[in-house]
Amino acid sequence: MTIRQWRPFRIIADNASAYMAANVAVYGVLLVGFGLGLAFPQLSQAQHRRLQEDGTADLVQGLITNPWLFALTILAVNTLRMGVLTIVAPSLVIPFGGVAFFAYWDVTTGMTLVPASGIGWVALIPHTLTVIVELQAYLLLLLGAFLLGRGWVAPRTVDADNRRQGYVRGLQELGWLALPALVLLVVGAVYEAFSLRYVVHPLADWLL
Repeated sequence: MTIRQWRPFRIIADNASAYMAANVAVYGVLLVGFGLGLAFPQLSQAQHRRLQEDGTADLVQGLITNPWLFALTILAVNTLRMGVLTIVAPSLVIPFGGVAFFAYWDVTTGMTLVPASGIGWVALIPHTLTVIVELQAYLLLLLGAFLLGRGWVAPRTVDADNRRQGYVRGLQELGWLALPALVLLVVGAVYEAFSLRYVVHPLADWLL
């Protein structure tokens, strides 16, 4: 079996239009959020305060010197909070539910990414790749959530006789897409942890 024949890639190929539309929407909404944060700094500042108040900023500072533990923490947060709780779980009980929750996260994350200092702009250079990789992982889960919802609401689109069969088939496709999504989340977590630890400050010393 070649890579192209692996089931997740066949699912993506069979739903290429939906996947491309999701890419445009996800990156577009993120950029809209970033633009809003630039145009209205109070929105970005509010997101930064939230990270301070909920302990996220302190957690990052405490873990950044141990990149492997930092990567494991990032992976846990991205997999459980974002992948499972934000995208998958709502979609299991409400058709396309995870899409709505993710859209809110997407725009607020765009606001959060607006740097508050010079070193923040430097950090954004390597962090952009992190954003791209992690969003691709979420896009696979979003595609799975879409296919689950479509099979649930319109079972004939997946050649199912009833909604129950459509739900099961959509759930199977979501499960397959979760495999490459997990791989991307692992790659993104390791890259993010090590880039923040070893790339940002040398890059800042060179650019600032």
